[in-house]
Amino acid sequence: MVAIGAFDGLHRGHQALLAEVRLRAAALGCAPAVVSFEPLPRAYFSKQPLPRLSSMREKLQGFAAAGMAHALLLRFNDALTAMSAEDFVRRALVQRLAVREVWVGGDFRFGHGRAGDVALLERMGVGLGFAAHAMPPVLLEGERVSASRVRQLLGAGDFAGAAALLGRPFVIDGKVEYGNQLGRTLGFPTANVHLRERVSPVHGIFAVRVGLGEGECSWPGVASLGVRPTVNQVSQPLLETHLFDFEGDLYGRRMAVEFVAKLRDEQKFHDLDALKAQMDHDARSAREILGMNPVLARA
Repeated sequence: MVAIGAFDGLHRGHQALLAEVRLRAAALGCAPAVVSFEPLPRAYFSKQPLPRLSSMREKLQGFAAAGMAHALLLRFNDALTAMSAEDFVRRALVQRLAVREVWVGGDFRFGHGRAGDVALLERMGVGLGFAAHAMPPVLLEGERVSASRVRQLLGAGDFAGAAALLGRPFVIDGKVEYGNQLGRTLGFPTANVHLRERVSPVHGIFAVRVGLGEGECSWPGVASLGVRPTVNQVSQPLLETHLFDFEGDLYGRRMAVEFVAKLRDEQKFHDLDALKAQMDHDARSAREILGMNPVLARA
């Protein structure tokens, strides 16, 4: 029993597909499995970097949480794009997985030149002993739930709208690494997560809630995601998070940052005093948004 897709973000549409596969697998007494791709096919073909809603690690965690017993990640490269749709069915689905049912979204395309679709799966299934099914789209307020729509909402700072499509708040997870400790000298020590090759759908300054380890995102804070244009500009975006009223060492720990509200875009200041004044203002705004007493912020 196999679901196939890119599954970026594991939004409500993906969740419905995986739930159906899990139910069908239980009914037939077989293991539910999922086939996905890295990098994302759209990112592979795109001339511009494609923002990701979830890292590979977050996606695999989502598969496990959805009850998938097995996950097959295929490297999306020149060899895979050159493979015909028919060969993909025979080699990946039949020979490798001995699939009994295949579940995909109605717009799923695969194989060289995107020649494969649900109809081809249905035709080949007759001869190869499996059934193919297309999952109808999940609609929210009359609009189809999709990763593209989630990216648009996040880019516009509509975190509540994105959360409705995702079925949960938008979170970036990563390991805290050492930085240059400039924030500490300005009175705002930060926990830094390097995104590296991952392209974020959000940039700017945000009110956030943070989860440490396996805990819920409950610790209030303020975060910057960008290239730090004022001092020590970086080539790849960096997520820097200041946890309000926190004391402790976070280096090497995993941290999940939930984005609550966007405060402003990233900007370049003419000196450190101007930057610090803005950071004070951002902290007060974030505290107020998060239901904290803004009087406790730095004057």
